[in-house]
Amino acid sequence: MVRSWYELPEYVRLRRVSGLRLSPDGTRLVAPVSGLSPDGTSFRSALWEIDVRPEAEGGRAPRRLTRGAKGEAAVDFLPDGSVLFTSARPDAEAAEPEEKPKASLWLLPADGGEARQVASRPGGIGAFTVARDSGLVSFASDTLLGSGSEEEDRAARKARAEAGVSAILHEELPVRHWDSDIGPGRPRRFVAEPPADEEARLGEPRDLTPDAGSALLDGGSCLTPDGTALITPWRVPAGRGAHRTRIVRVDTATGERSTLLDDPDAQLGGPLVSPDGRLLAYTRFFAGEPGGEPRSLELRILDLESGQSRSAHPGLELWARGYAWSADSRSLFFGADENGRLPVFRADTAEGTVVRLTGDHGSYTELNPSPDGRYVYALRDAWDAPPAPVRLDAGAVDGQPVHLRTPGSELTMPGALTEIEATADDGTRVRSWLVLPEEASADSPAPLLLWVHGGPYMSFNGWSWRWNPWLMAARGYAVLLPDPALSTGYGQDMLRRAWGRWGERVFADLMAVTDAAVARDDIDGERTAVMGGSFGGYMANWIAGHTDRFRAVVTHASLWGLDAFGGTTDYPPVWESEFGTPLENPELYERNSPHLHAADIRTPVLVIHGDKDYRVPIGEGLRLWRDLLLHGVEAKFLYFPDENHWILTPGNARIWYETILAFLDHHVHGKEWNRPGLL
Repeated sequence: MVRSWYELPEYVRLRRVSGLRLSPDGTRLVAPVSGLSPDGTSFRSALWEIDVRPEAEGGRAPRRLTRGAKGEAAVDFLPDGSVLFTSARPDAEAAEPEEKPKASLWLLPADGGEARQVASRPGGIGAFTVARDSGLVSFASDTLLGSGSEEEDRAARKARAEAGVSAILHEELPVRHWDSDIGPGRPRRFVAEPPADEEARLGEPRDLTPDAGSALLDGGSCLTPDGTALITPWRVPAGRGAHRTRIVRVDTATGERSTLLDDPDAQLGGPLVSPDGRLLAYTRFFAGEPGGEPRSLELRILDLESGQSRSAHPGLELWARGYAWSADSRSLFFGADENGRLPVFRADTAEGTVVRLTGDHGSYTELNPSPDGRYVYALRDAWDAPPAPVRLDAGAVDGQPVHLRTPGSELTMPGALTEIEATADDGTRVRSWLVLPEEASADSPAPLLLWVHGGPYMSFNGWSWRWNPWLMAARGYAVLLPDPALSTGYGQDMLRRAWGRWGERVFADLMAVTDAAVARDDIDGERTAVMGGSFGGYMANWIAGHTDRFRAVVTHASLWGLDAFGGTTDYPPVWESEFGTPLENPELYERNSPHLHAADIRTPVLVIHGDKDYRVPIGEGLRLWRDLLLHGVEAKFLYFPDENHWILTPGNARIWYETILAFLDHHVHGKEWNRPGLL
């Protein structure tokens, strides 16, 4: 029997492309591709080579380059075409192999052969970058506070381990991030010369930032093309436990540091120097203020010689989601949310003009302009296509992608993708994607699942492996994927509408677009449910307390009591920029907190939460679950002791979908409750 990809055992086996890098000569692409590990309990990434030509022009099939037992990631190139990547695989040539090796830096020769380790540190190696022309390598490495040399760092780690000490002393925020503890070490930036020959490692690493402390936690560094300077965000205190980031220049020969950009009202990050070394692209993020303007993101360009800075997209309210310079430095390519898509834009650095490069419904990331200026290579995805490599005409306006042969999974969808829109009560247009099962028709209308995106400052504009609507469509459900108030890609007014008043405004938008969906003759308005995760889970909770129109509610990693959440999330100042603190603005917390409406919930609720979730701590899920029980709500709690904000392991991902489908079948279709077998 042929099994379809949307059956859960097959779904977790699909290969997933997660990055893309173009070689310096423009002849090949390399991408990390994840797949199921041999024992089926985890996903493992490997590097694949992709031909830059489509099949019609003689493009070869993708070729796997690595097979490390620990997987490989974070790929880049040296000027000679050698591939650098990080991996926690053991080094077979080490004199004293580590029992539990941390991520180190490996090199795969340009002409093939075995990879070899070229750099390692006691705290492992994180993000790295390569100088375009000189080949100088800079990498981040976690280093214990007070440690100078590598030997001191190694000795200090050994002393902690032998003493049985795991404690971390904090003197500033953050304490945690997503699912990881901050400390006891902090990242520093090192530079090293490229290998001198085919057998050599990188040159002796030099610590450029021995006094960094927590200043480099935000990452995102780059090197100038000639390797003479490292450009990096640098955190500075902003009061009340918060911080902001300026951009600094560090001389790679002397370590001398100077400030390039500073803005007391914003976070500056993502520096990227142009190939000619004259310009610097960076982002300016304004976090917003309670009762004032909402947060905003702007891509900007700094002239390094004159010190003058300007917007890369003057007059356009765009949220950049990745950017890259053309080889001649005359254009800056960037992706940005727009109308439920993530197209590529081309900014002319001399004239200040901006045009849209792509005109389809795709979302584009991992932009790689070719050295000859003709193309931009990228990963393209959409709600009806997983990420795959494409070639774009660099000079096009509203152009179409040319698909390359992919090492990922080419899939046929079990249904159709369309768009709908509604007019909210304040006259605002609210648009949505709608995924329809194949059998949906006026004679056989499909039950509807309303999915609410997280963020909340994002857009439902592309493929998701974690929340995949086609798994639901294959089982007969239509899935509504709206962009309500607070969604990006519709201008700042879309954020202003719900800034500081999440629940009521977003709720009204969601109900308007749900009304538009159930008005269709191929949708069954009597059989509906709502699902959401993170902010989407917050809205699922809000919806449960404000209407009984849905037959079931699924709430994942959701905010419940905002007063408690604000002080226990991994970085409270982010949320305080919108609501202030509960002591300062109690009325905003009371106005927006779903837990105050627990007594009004009548709809059955499935609560899902991971214990390692530091963004929305487990206390939110436990409190929600308890409040539902106290109010006699029919509810279940799916708890993952070892998962975080997302459910990432193959086995748990299957159970996640199986439990949700069983819960929906029971309440939406009225079927007998069928508890998943492994639970």
